[in-house]
Amino acid sequence: MADVSPPAPVSYWRSPVARRVLAGGVLLGAGLLAERLGAGHVWTIPLYVASMLLSGLDWLRHGWKELVHCREIGIEPLMAAAAVGAAALGLWDEAAALVFLYGLAESVEHLTYDRAKRAIERLLDLVPDEATLLRDGSEVVVPASLLERGDRIRVRPGETIATDGVIEEGESTVDESSLTGESMPIAKAPGARVFAGTLNQTGSIVFRATATTSENSVSRLVRLVETAQKSKGRSQQLVERFTNVYSPLVLGAAVLLLLVPVVTGGDFSRWGRWAVVLLVAAAPCALAMSTPVAFAAGISAAGRHGILIKGGRYLETLGRIRTVVFDKTGTLTRGRPELVVLELADGVTEVELLSKAASLEVRSEHPLAAAVVRAAEQKGVATSGVLSGFRALPGSGVEGIVDGERIQILQPNAGGSPFGALSRRLEELAGKGVTPAVVLAGDRLIGILGFRDEPRPEAAETVRLIRSAGVSRLVVLSGDRPLVAQGVARSVGIEDARGGLSPADKVQAVRSLASESGPLAMVGDGINDAPALATADVGIAMGALGSDASIEAADVALMADSLEHLDEAFLIGRRVRSIVRQNVVFSIVVLAVLIPVALTGAITITMTVVAHEVAELLAVANGLRALRGGRDHATTAAT
Repeated sequence: MADVSPPAPVSYWRSPVARRVLAGGVLLGAGLLAERLGAGHVWTIPLYVASMLLSGLDWLRHGWKELVHCREIGIEPLMAAAAVGAAALGLWDEAAALVFLYGLAESVEHLTYDRAKRAIERLLDLVPDEATLLRDGSEVVVPASLLERGDRIRVRPGETIATDGVIEEGESTVDESSLTGESMPIAKAPGARVFAGTLNQTGSIVFRATATTSENSVSRLVRLVETAQKSKGRSQQLVERFTNVYSPLVLGAAVLLLLVPVVTGGDFSRWGRWAVVLLVAAAPCALAMSTPVAFAAGISAAGRHGILIKGGRYLETLGRIRTVVFDKTGTLTRGRPELVVLELADGVTEVELLSKAASLEVRSEHPLAAAVVRAAEQKGVATSGVLSGFRALPGSGVEGIVDGERIQILQPNAGGSPFGALSRRLEELAGKGVTPAVVLAGDRLIGILGFRDEPRPEAAETVRLIRSAGVSRLVVLSGDRPLVAQGVARSVGIEDARGGLSPADKVQAVRSLASESGPLAMVGDGINDAPALATADVGIAMGALGSDASIEAADVALMADSLEHLDEAFLIGRRVRSIVRQNVVFSIVVLAVLIPVALTGAITITMTVVAHEVAELLAVANGLRALRGGRDHATTAAT
């Protein structure tokens, strides 16, 4: 079989664009040397012209497309006009230097911008080149690029999984940190999903592929991040609107300077030099690059931490968030209630209570019913009582006949039930985050069951880290009883909890909180909480690895089914927002200083170009600092 893997990417400096710019630099150097040795214009001018053609071909072509197709006067037309003006004044060396230095700066800019893209594309390197395919009872090593859906693939301990699939044979632990940022290996057994680029650790497994290498989770993540990097934040849009107005004004001002000697009879060379200097000094290159590199770098940094941010707009908003709303079930908690309280009435044994309750609940599909059955199985209590007449009581519980006796399991809010004397105890349990239920045999109380959906082990620490990241208000919204929601919230360090909410109530609560506190983020499972997630300024879905629904429902997706890296989303957003503000202020200061200094004649055109391009590269380099985003490089800059 032929290997159809995609070719390795070519280094930017070996690309035709970079080679043309470097060749232009060589010709510029040759022209300057020839001029220093006394060669006449007949030798030097052709060298300078050739240098300009090579160094400026690509950015001139880009500027022409913008001008013709987009009807926009960008930075390239300003630099081109400056070069033509310098040449018309006989300043061929300075014209060639201007074109080369701008071309070189553009090359370095592309190189650094590509660095932000490659930071996430390195995930593709995690996918192995080969996989062990099971075919006709034998094992065949094939290129991973040839894998198809339905193929059975063996992965031994220490090997990396080549594509997504479902385990059919064997058990193991898998390190998924490359995709999710989750530090602990995940136990896997038959029926569990595995993902490309993750490391099989302890056992040999066989899985059936559910995606080709071009469709797997790694390839999809890279594509989603690349798409997100093209989405512009509000700051970037404002800067682009400004430069679209500003650049034509600069070009118009330069034309006016050229008209002055025509009208007044002044020195055309002097006024022409001022016009060229204005075009160079006032070109907003640093300002134009003040935002896109920072946004691309921030989105890449988040992707490496298992956080998918769907665009610059949401990344920027994350930096402004002061209020975070959590769903309770499945978000702050594990989403799997367990029986944690078993209180017996006088004369009733634990085995009797569990046997009657489990024999009734075995017919129910409710999560609390499953918890009762699991508890009975763990304690070795039989659930084989003869059940008849089973029915659910909407909003109240369940009932049925077990071994000829009417058994009911009822919620405390069931109207008309004899809970009066138990009310205080039931409220105590609810206040501890426990959902209580009473078990009746006929009209006789035989016990109380208490269920708790345990908080995620990382929830309390995540809450602390989110507060340290600058979020001042945390709220829990839940459909569970208010006392239960408040108990869970307090256990993880959140004081404001609101229970008994329908999906529509949650939407209204999100709107109300946003009007009180400004930009708001909501964290949920991405499906059940879709309306509230869509209402929030930023909706954050958990456990999005392999789930298209979660990714579609939210603006930000945590690839792991964990809160562990949630605080890093806010840290990266704040870091990027701070960097963007720094770059914008720096770029405006550079323009404010460089324009008057250059117009006074204190520096030459070449010196103006050097200062101009150094400022642009500094803005790009500062933007790349966002690649280090996350907890280890957190910034607490005031926003």
